[in-house]
Amino acid sequence: MSMRTNLSSQISLNRVSPKYYKPETMVDRSVLTRFEKIPTNIFESTEEGVRSVAGEMVQKIQEKQRDGQFCTLALGTGASLRPLFAELVRRHREEQVSFRNVVVFNLYEFYPLAEGQGGSFQQLQELLVNQVDIDPQNVFTPSGKVAQEAVTEHCQLYEQRIKTFGGIDLVVLGIGREGNIGMNVPGSSAMSATRLILVDAVSRAESACNLGVDNLPPCSVTMGIGTIQQARKVYLLAWGEEKADIICQAVEGKMTDVLPASYLQMHPHAVVCVDLPASMHLTRIQRPWLVTSCEWNDKLIRSAIVWLCQTIKKPILKLTNKDYNENGLSELLALYGSAYNVNIKIFNDLQHTITGWPGGKPNADDTYRPERAKPFPKRVIVFSPHPDDDVISMGGTLRRLVQQGHEVHVAYETSGNIAVGDEEVIRFMHFINGFNQLFDGNQNETIRTKYAEIKQYLLAKKEGDLDTRDILTIKGLIRRGEARTASTYNQIPLDRVHFLDLPFYETGRIAKNPISEADVEIVLDLLRKVQPHQIYVAGDLADPHGTHRVCTDAVFAAIDEEKNAGAEWLKDCRIWMYRGAWAEWEIENIEMCVPLSPEELRAKRNSILKHQSQMESAPFLGNDERLFWQRSEDRNHATAALYDHLGLACYEAMEAFVEYKPL
Repeated sequence: MSMRTNLSSQISLNRVSPKYYKPETMVDRSVLTRFEKIPTNIFESTEEGVRSVAGEMVQKIQEKQRDGQFCTLALGTGASLRPLFAELVRRHREEQVSFRNVVVFNLYEFYPLAEGQGGSFQQLQELLVNQVDIDPQNVFTPSGKVAQEAVTEHCQLYEQRIKTFGGIDLVVLGIGREGNIGMNVPGSSAMSATRLILVDAVSRAESACNLGVDNLPPCSVTMGIGTIQQARKVYLLAWGEEKADIICQAVEGKMTDVLPASYLQMHPHAVVCVDLPASMHLTRIQRPWLVTSCEWNDKLIRSAIVWLCQTIKKPILKLTNKDYNENGLSELLALYGSAYNVNIKIFNDLQHTITGWPGGKPNADDTYRPERAKPFPKRVIVFSPHPDDDVISMGGTLRRLVQQGHEVHVAYETSGNIAVGDEEVIRFMHFINGFNQLFDGNQNETIRTKYAEIKQYLLAKKEGDLDTRDILTIKGLIRRGEARTASTYNQIPLDRVHFLDLPFYETGRIAKNPISEADVEIVLDLLRKVQPHQIYVAGDLADPHGTHRVCTDAVFAAIDEEKNAGAEWLKDCRIWMYRGAWAEWEIENIEMCVPLSPEELRAKRNSILKHQSQMESAPFLGNDERLFWQRSEDRNHATAALYDHLGLACYEAMEAFVEYKPL
């Protein structure tokens, strides 16, 4: 069974690509990269980028071997480095690449670590050191267990050990959501050395997710920015669309201690390596007309006009020839003859994305509509990674599909059990206990025993302790109940509500298992049963926890299976991607936009509020203080406002979608 594993590359390649550059301009890289203050290599996929970096590292290691010298590496353990470690291990096993002359310095370790608690060094050992022939005596790390009064001396000795080996040849690191490198959080000095720092909440939560550790200490002993800057070469790796914004800031923005990665602009041999999705906000990718001549197509023209409108704060139909000429878009005037001709084309293009009939309007001319009129009614499956993503991301569209007579199924792909707080379990158990006493009188012995067992465990539970299977089951039941309530509110029959409980999610931890054939088979069974005319899936690759990505990969892998099998139903099916609470599609890429009235937006909010366990007490609200319904409404309001500012129809709110076309 084939499984699609690089959703972000697939989506991005359908949107903006360096292929827009005219061939003659590809020769002069300095022109294309003139906004970039750190040399940046863009690869079409993570795999291609990893192979390139691994090749350069192996070349340096082998050069040092031939000269009888150590090759000194400083390595992080973030998610971006894991594919690189896997490639280095593969080269060791399959190509007999030796790492016997490699010296490794761990970039950081969390502090204080309890006895037996794993940190970043344990991850580094498991992912790389223990799988190749590096001499364990040549592997060094800051300690997370040294006495607090000895930390300063310990850091000084770590710096001295680096100097003993002649300094660092290569530093390989990732970049955090706040621009941190190593564990140098915002505010770190450009001259900082190895030291103990307090890790901010965002960096700590991100590290916990990356390391698959449910509880991390509040501090870290980290190699400083000054130490990193002294290395002979630095590689900064970033993969995936969720890194696009911070990469752009680090590479093209001002150098500032608010964004520690920007200090690499001073390094003479720093290189940023990204895949296409992570490069999406760089000027040469997002706004290629600002660096060179372009091969214009409809999508790029729309992107340019929207940018122009936002830059000079004019609606589309008020743009003039002068506006185009003064903002680097004179090529469009040459192609279309006048601003008026371009304006009308893009205005109509965007106008045609708006529809109040997301399932298609019956008995209507659908030439310029996003969805076809026939068949009607349609069978629709909305895939929801967690039990509330359907209403958070497309609750208005969901209600409209039901009200317009379509057969709507909702498939909740995971139980969402780890996102339920313990207090919800206690409240639920109180109800069950009281209910049993009220209607049973003597109280069922099994329920009484289980109630006491769970209550005792929760009272003794410490931060970082994993839930028992019984507690996870109760948390899953809580979320199922909320999902059923929301579906009933949206008039979806409960026999069309499907709880898939994909196995990859059921670890009881932040870290999840990789996607497997079992996950894909569950999705495949539902697709074959319903044979939908429309599928809605999460395209929210900015989701910081990664569950959305895996869930959507499972859906696309199942679709690939059906396509390869020649399934007839798939030939008449369209696939729409929505986004969630974390980000919205850029307007130039939107292909269907569903307007919501104030009443419809209020009904959407009510749907979200049915998920009471995910309100104030939800463990994974992130660093955004807004509740999920607030994030959703703000995003929908902003989309409507943008359409309004471009001179199109003015609505209360809008939900946006991008069509996915299987390869």
